[in-house]
Amino acid sequence: MKAIVLRGHGGPEVLEQTELPLPEPGPGQVRIRIAAVALNHLDLWVRKGGPAFKLHFPHVLGADIVGTVDAVGPGATVKVGAKAVVQPGLSCGTCAQCLGGHDNLCRYYKILGEHANGGYCEAICVPEGNVAPYPERLSFPQAAAAILPFLTAWQMVVHKARAAPGDTILVHGAGSGIGVAAIQIAKLHGARVIATASTEDKLNRASELGADVLVNYTSGDFVAECRAQTGKRGVDAVIEHVGGEVFAASLRAVRAGGRIVTCGATAGFHPAIDLRHIFFRQVEVLGSTMGSKADLLAVLGHVEAGRLTPVVHEVLPLERAADAHRILERREAFGKVVLEP
Repeated sequence: MKAIVLRGHGGPEVLEQTELPLPEPGPGQVRIRIAAVALNHLDLWVRKGGPAFKLHFPHVLGADIVGTVDAVGPGATVKVGAKAVVQPGLSCGTCAQCLGGHDNLCRYYKILGEHANGGYCEAICVPEGNVAPYPERLSFPQAAAAILPFLTAWQMVVHKARAAPGDTILVHGAGSGIGVAAIQIAKLHGARVIATASTEDKLNRASELGADVLVNYTSGDFVAECRAQTGKRGVDAVIEHVGGEVFAASLRAVRAGGRIVTCGATAGFHPAIDLRHIFFRQVEVLGSTMGSKADLLAVLGHVEAGRLTPVVHEVLPLERAADAHRILERREAFGKVVLEP
Protein backbone atom coordinates (compact mmCIF):
# COMPACT_ATOMS: atom_id res chain seq x y z
CA MET A 1 0.00 0.00 0.00
CA LYS A 2 1.02 3.62 -0.51
CA ALA A 3 2.37 5.37 2.59
CA ILE A 4 4.26 8.47 3.69
CA VAL A 5 6.93 7.54 6.23
CA LEU A 6 9.68 8.98 8.37
CA ARG A 7 13.07 7.30 8.24
CA GLY A 8 14.54 9.94 10.53
CA HIS A 9 13.71 13.26 12.14
CA GLY A 10 13.93 16.65 10.46
CA GLY A 11 11.99 19.14 8.38
CA PRO A 12 9.08 18.42 6.03
CA GLU A 13 11.54 17.11 3.46
CA VAL A 14 12.07 13.91 5.52
CA LEU A 15 8.51 12.79 4.69
CA GLU A 16 9.03 10.07 2.10
CA GLN A 17 6.54 8.26 -0.11
CA THR A 18 6.99 4.50 -0.21
CA GLU A 19 5.15 1.18 -0.40
CA LEU A 20 4.37 -0.83 2.74
CA PRO A 21 2.72 -4.25 3.07
CA LEU A 22 -1.06 -4.16 3.44
CA PRO A 23 -1.70 -4.98 7.14
CA GLU A 24 -3.87 -7.95 8.08
CA PRO A 25 -6.21 -7.66 11.09
CA GLY A 26 -5.44 -9.89 14.06
CA PRO A 27 -7.89 -11.21 16.67
CA GLY A 28 -10.34 -8.51 17.70
CA GLN A 29 -9.00 -6.07 15.12
CA VAL A 30 -10.50 -4.40 12.09
CA ARG A 31 -8.79 -2.99 9.04
CA ILE A 32 -9.81 0.48 7.96
CA ARG A 33 -9.40 1.52 4.33
CA ILE A 34 -8.42 5.13 4.99
CA ALA A 35 -10.42 7.84 3.24
CA ALA A 36 -8.96 10.87 5.04
CA VAL A 37 -6.46 11.73 7.77
CA ALA A 38 -6.26 15.16 9.39
CA LEU A 39 -3.03 16.76 10.54
CA ASN A 40 -2.22 17.93 14.06
CA HIS A 41 0.71 19.82 15.56
CA LEU A 42 1.56 16.47 17.14
CA ASP A 43 2.61 15.35 13.66
CA LEU A 44 5.10 18.22 13.46
CA TRP A 45 6.56 17.48 16.89
CA VAL A 46 7.00 13.78 16.12
CA ARG A 47 8.58 14.59 12.76
CA LYS A 48 11.02 17.06 14.31
CA GLY A 49 11.94 14.63 17.09
CA GLY A 50 13.02 15.05 20.68
CA PRO A 51 13.84 13.04 23.81
CA ALA A 52 10.19 12.06 24.29
CA PHE A 53 9.86 10.44 20.86
CA LYS A 54 11.35 6.96 20.58
CA LEU A 55 10.29 5.78 17.14
CA HIS A 56 10.91 2.62 15.20
CA PHE A 57 11.62 3.66 11.62
CA PRO A 58 10.06 3.68 9.13
CA HIS A 59 7.32 5.47 11.05
CA VAL A 60 3.88 6.53 9.82
CA LEU A 61 2.35 9.72 11.23
CA GLY A 62 -1.35 10.60 11.53
CA ALA A 63 -3.84 10.30 14.40
CA ASP A 64 -7.14 11.52 12.96
CA ILE A 65 -8.35 8.70 10.71
CA VAL A 66 -11.66 7.97 9.02
CA GLY A 67 -12.55 5.43 6.38
CA THR A 68 -14.36 2.19 5.69
CA VAL A 69 -13.97 -1.22 7.33
CA ASP A 70 -12.69 -3.57 4.64
CA ALA A 71 -11.57 -6.60 6.70
CA VAL A 72 -12.07 -7.96 10.22
CA GLY A 73 -10.04 -10.34 12.34
CA PRO A 74 -11.29 -13.31 14.39
CA GLY A 75 -13.81 -12.23 17.02
CA ALA A 76 -14.46 -8.77 15.60
CA THR A 77 -18.12 -7.97 14.99
CA VAL A 78 -17.99 -4.71 13.02
CA LYS A 79 -19.49 -5.18 9.57
CA VAL A 80 -17.28 -4.94 6.49
CA GLY A 81 -18.31 -1.87 4.52
CA ALA A 82 -19.22 0.23 7.55
CA LYS A 83 -17.90 3.77 7.66
CA ALA A 84 -15.77 4.39 10.74
CA VAL A 85 -14.13 7.05 12.86
CA VAL A 86 -10.98 5.79 14.56
CA GLN A 87 -10.47 6.71 18.22
CA PRO A 88 -6.76 7.68 18.15
CA GLY A 89 -5.93 6.59 21.70
CA LEU A 90 -4.87 3.01 22.38
CA SER A 91 -5.21 1.68 25.95
CA CYS A 92 -5.05 -1.65 27.75
CA GLY A 93 -8.78 -1.75 28.57
CA THR A 94 -8.26 -3.65 31.84
CA CYS A 95 -6.55 -1.30 34.32
CA ALA A 96 -8.38 0.78 36.94
CA GLN A 97 -8.18 3.93 34.81
CA CYS A 98 -9.60 2.20 31.73
CA LEU A 99 -12.36 0.48 33.69
CA GLY A 100 -13.18 3.79 35.37
CA GLY A 101 -13.74 5.51 32.04
CA HIS A 102 -10.41 7.35 31.99
CA ASP A 103 -8.67 5.34 29.30
CA ASN A 104 -6.51 8.33 28.31
CA LEU A 105 -4.85 8.02 31.75
CA CYS A 106 -3.95 4.36 31.14
CA ARG A 107 -0.36 3.54 32.02
CA TYR A 108 0.00 1.95 28.59
CA TYR A 109 -1.75 4.71 26.65
CA LYS A 110 -0.53 5.26 23.11
CA ILE A 111 -1.56 7.65 20.35
CA LEU A 112 -1.72 6.59 16.72
CA GLY A 113 0.93 8.38 14.71
CA GLU A 114 3.07 8.99 17.79
CA HIS A 115 3.64 5.75 19.69
CA ALA A 116 2.25 3.51 16.94
CA ASN A 117 1.99 3.82 13.17
CA GLY A 118 -0.80 6.13 12.08
CA GLY A 119 -2.84 7.09 9.05
CA TYR A 120 -0.54 8.63 6.43
CA CYS A 121 -1.24 5.52 4.36
CA GLU A 122 -4.02 3.59 2.66
CA ALA A 123 -5.01 1.18 5.44
CA ILE A 124 -4.55 0.58 9.16
CA CYS A 125 -5.53 -2.16 11.61
CA VAL A 126 -6.92 -1.10 15.00
CA PRO A 127 -8.74 -2.81 17.89
CA GLU A 128 -12.48 -3.05 17.32
CA GLY A 129 -12.95 -0.98 20.49
CA ASN A 130 -11.29 1.95 18.73
CA VAL A 131 -13.95 2.10 16.02
CA ALA A 132 -16.54 4.80 16.67
CA PRO A 133 -19.81 5.56 14.82
CA TYR A 134 -19.46 7.70 11.72
CA PRO A 135 -21.32 11.06 11.64
CA GLU A 136 -23.22 10.55 8.40
CA ARG A 137 -23.89 14.24 7.73
CA LEU A 138 -20.15 14.87 7.24
CA SER A 139 -17.77 14.23 4.36
CA PHE A 140 -14.69 12.15 5.11
CA PRO A 141 -12.42 15.23 5.40
CA GLN A 142 -14.89 16.92 7.75
CA ALA A 143 -15.16 13.80 9.90
CA ALA A 144 -11.36 13.52 10.12
CA ALA A 145 -11.26 17.15 11.28
CA ALA A 146 -13.64 16.32 14.14
CA ILE A 147 -11.47 13.81 16.01
CA LEU A 148 -8.40 14.82 18.03
CA PRO A 149 -9.05 18.59 18.36
CA PHE A 150 -12.68 18.19 19.41
CA LEU A 151 -11.83 15.24 21.68
CA THR A 152 -9.03 17.22 23.32
CA ALA A 153 -11.04 20.44 23.58
CA TRP A 154 -14.01 18.56 25.07
CA GLN A 155 -11.94 17.32 27.98
CA MET A 156 -10.34 20.76 28.39
CA VAL A 157 -13.53 22.82 28.30
CA VAL A 158 -16.03 20.44 29.90
CA HIS A 159 -14.06 18.41 32.44
CA LYS A 160 -11.08 20.62 33.27
CA ALA A 161 -12.32 24.20 32.80
CA ARG A 162 -15.80 23.12 33.94
CA ALA A 163 -17.50 25.58 31.60
CA ALA A 164 -20.89 26.77 32.81
CA PRO A 165 -23.47 29.36 31.74
CA GLY A 166 -22.24 32.86 32.53
CA ASP A 167 -18.53 31.95 32.52
CA THR A 168 -16.09 33.99 30.47
CA ILE A 169 -13.48 31.77 28.80
CA LEU A 170 -10.36 32.88 26.96
CA VAL A 171 -9.50 30.66 23.98
CA HIS A 172 -6.04 31.11 22.51
CA GLY A 173 -5.20 30.33 18.89
CA ALA A 174 -8.73 30.61 17.54
CA GLY A 175 -7.64 29.45 14.09
CA SER A 176 -6.13 26.19 15.31
CA GLY A 177 -7.96 22.89 15.50
CA ILE A 178 -8.14 23.19 19.30
CA GLY A 179 -9.30 26.81 19.07
CA VAL A 180 -12.04 26.06 16.53
CA ALA A 181 -13.32 23.24 18.74
CA ALA A 182 -12.97 25.03 22.09
CA ILE A 183 -14.93 28.09 20.94
CA GLN A 184 -17.86 25.94 19.89
CA ILE A 185 -17.79 23.69 22.96
CA ALA A 186 -17.61 26.67 25.32
CA LYS A 187 -20.58 28.30 23.57
CA LEU A 188 -22.47 24.99 23.69
CA HIS A 189 -22.13 25.14 27.49
CA GLY A 190 -23.34 28.72 27.76
CA ALA A 191 -20.03 30.51 28.21
CA ARG A 192 -18.91 33.86 26.82
CA VAL A 193 -15.77 33.48 24.69
CA ILE A 194 -12.82 35.82 24.22
CA ALA A 195 -10.76 34.52 21.29
CA THR A 196 -7.23 35.41 20.18
CA ALA A 197 -5.69 34.96 16.73
CA SER A 198 -2.94 36.44 14.57
CA THR A 199 -5.00 37.86 11.69
CA GLU A 200 -8.26 39.71 11.20
CA ASP A 201 -9.45 37.00 8.82
CA LYS A 202 -9.02 34.33 11.50
CA LEU A 203 -10.80 36.53 14.03
CA ASN A 204 -13.71 37.11 11.66
CA ARG A 205 -14.07 33.37 11.19
CA ALA A 206 -13.84 32.83 14.95
CA SER A 207 -16.72 35.28 15.31
CA GLU A 208 -18.75 33.16 12.88
CA LEU A 209 -18.18 30.19 15.20
CA GLY A 210 -19.58 32.17 18.13
CA ALA A 211 -16.65 34.01 19.73
CA ASP A 212 -17.97 37.12 21.49
CA VAL A 213 -14.80 39.20 21.86
CA LEU A 214 -11.88 39.14 19.42
CA VAL A 215 -8.24 40.05 20.10
CA ASN A 216 -5.47 40.20 17.50
CA TYR A 217 -2.51 39.16 19.61
CA THR A 218 0.00 40.68 17.17
CA SER A 219 -1.31 44.18 17.85
CA GLY A 220 -3.54 43.94 20.91
CA ASP A 221 -3.15 43.13 24.61
CA PHE A 222 -5.29 40.12 25.49
CA VAL A 223 -4.64 40.54 29.23
CA ALA A 224 -5.95 44.11 29.19
CA GLU A 225 -8.95 43.05 27.08
CA CYS A 226 -9.80 40.18 29.43
CA ARG A 227 -9.71 42.51 32.42
CA ALA A 228 -11.72 45.17 30.61
CA GLN A 229 -14.38 42.64 29.61
CA THR A 230 -14.75 41.30 33.16
CA GLY A 231 -14.67 44.48 35.26
CA LYS A 232 -10.97 43.88 36.06
CA ARG A 233 -11.87 40.51 37.61
CA GLY A 234 -10.28 38.27 34.99
CA VAL A 235 -11.69 35.38 32.98
CA ASP A 236 -12.99 32.23 34.63
CA ALA A 237 -10.86 29.90 32.52
CA VAL A 238 -8.18 29.92 29.83
CA ILE A 239 -7.89 27.27 27.13
CA GLU A 240 -4.17 27.31 26.41
CA HIS A 241 -2.03 25.34 23.98
CA VAL A 242 0.57 27.93 22.97
CA GLY A 243 2.97 27.95 25.92
CA GLY A 244 5.89 30.34 26.26
CA GLU A 245 5.03 33.99 26.93
CA VAL A 246 1.35 33.37 26.18
CA PHE A 247 1.08 30.92 29.09
CA ALA A 248 2.83 33.36 31.41
CA ALA A 249 0.57 36.25 30.38
CA SER A 250 -2.51 34.05 30.79
CA LEU A 251 -1.82 33.92 34.52
CA ARG A 252 -2.53 37.65 34.60
CA ALA A 253 -5.69 37.27 32.51
CA VAL A 254 -7.41 34.68 34.72
CA ARG A 255 -9.39 35.57 37.84
CA ALA A 256 -8.48 34.57 41.38
CA GLY A 257 -9.56 30.96 41.76
CA GLY A 258 -9.82 30.57 37.99
CA ARG A 259 -8.49 27.79 35.81
CA ILE A 260 -5.82 27.56 33.12
CA VAL A 261 -6.04 24.36 31.08
CA THR A 262 -3.08 23.51 28.86
CA CYS A 263 -2.66 20.76 26.29
CA GLY A 264 0.36 21.93 24.29
CA ALA A 265 3.19 24.38 23.84
CA THR A 266 3.56 25.30 20.18
CA ALA A 267 5.49 28.49 21.05
CA GLY A 268 7.71 27.21 23.85
CA PHE A 269 7.94 24.61 26.60
CA HIS A 270 9.59 26.79 29.28
CA PRO A 271 7.50 29.84 30.21
CA ALA A 272 8.97 32.34 32.66
CA ILE A 273 6.27 32.51 35.32
CA ASP A 274 5.92 34.07 38.75
CA LEU A 275 4.59 31.35 41.03
CA ARG A 276 2.99 33.99 43.23
CA HIS A 277 0.39 34.52 40.51
CA ILE A 278 -0.61 30.89 41.07
CA PHE A 279 -0.58 30.36 44.83
CA PHE A 280 -1.59 33.81 46.12
CA ARG A 281 -4.51 33.94 43.70
CA GLN A 282 -5.25 30.21 44.01
CA VAL A 283 -5.25 29.64 40.26
CA GLU A 284 -5.71 26.05 39.09
CA VAL A 285 -3.25 24.98 36.38
CA LEU A 286 -4.54 21.80 34.76
CA GLY A 287 -2.80 19.61 32.23
CA SER A 288 -4.88 17.85 29.62
CA THR A 289 -4.11 15.23 26.98
CA MET A 290 -6.66 13.83 24.55
CA GLY A 291 -9.96 12.59 26.03
CA SER A 292 -11.71 9.34 26.83
CA LYS A 293 -13.62 7.07 24.47
CA ALA A 294 -16.81 8.29 26.13
CA ASP A 295 -15.77 11.87 25.36
CA LEU A 296 -15.35 11.01 21.68
CA LEU A 297 -18.84 9.49 21.58
CA ALA A 298 -20.22 12.67 23.16
CA VAL A 299 -18.41 14.82 20.61
CA LEU A 300 -19.60 12.75 17.66
CA GLY A 301 -23.16 12.92 18.95
CA HIS A 302 -23.04 16.73 18.96
CA VAL A 303 -21.35 16.74 15.55
CA GLU A 304 -24.03 14.47 14.08
CA ALA A 305 -26.74 16.72 15.54
CA GLY A 306 -25.13 19.81 14.02
CA ARG A 307 -24.30 21.45 17.35
CA LEU A 308 -20.54 21.21 16.67
CA THR A 309 -19.02 21.77 13.24
CA PRO A 310 -15.46 20.79 12.25
CA VAL A 311 -13.69 23.24 9.96
CA VAL A 312 -11.47 22.11 7.07
CA HIS A 313 -8.88 24.57 5.78
CA GLU A 314 -7.61 22.52 2.84
CA VAL A 315 -7.67 18.97 1.49
CA LEU A 316 -4.51 17.68 -0.20
CA PRO A 317 -3.50 14.32 -1.68
CA LEU A 318 -1.37 12.12 0.56
CA GLU A 319 1.62 12.71 -1.72
CA ARG A 320 1.64 16.36 -0.63
CA ALA A 321 2.10 15.61 3.07
CA ALA A 322 5.21 17.81 3.18
CA ASP A 323 3.23 20.76 1.81
CA ALA A 324 0.56 20.12 4.44
CA HIS A 325 3.20 20.28 7.18
CA ARG A 326 4.49 23.58 5.81
CA ILE A 327 0.98 25.07 5.93
CA LEU A 328 0.80 24.24 9.64
CA GLU A 329 4.29 25.51 10.33
CA ARG A 330 3.52 28.84 8.66
CA ARG A 331 0.32 29.11 10.75
CA GLU A 332 -1.71 29.70 7.60
CA ALA A 333 -4.59 27.38 8.42
CA PHE A 334 -7.94 28.16 9.96
CA GLY A 335 -9.16 24.74 10.99
CA LYS A 336 -7.69 21.48 9.77
CA VAL A 337 -5.48 20.44 6.89
CA VAL A 338 -6.53 16.99 5.65
CA LEU A 339 -4.80 14.39 3.48
CA GLU A 340 -6.57 11.92 1.20
CA PRO A 341 -4.76 8.71 0.13
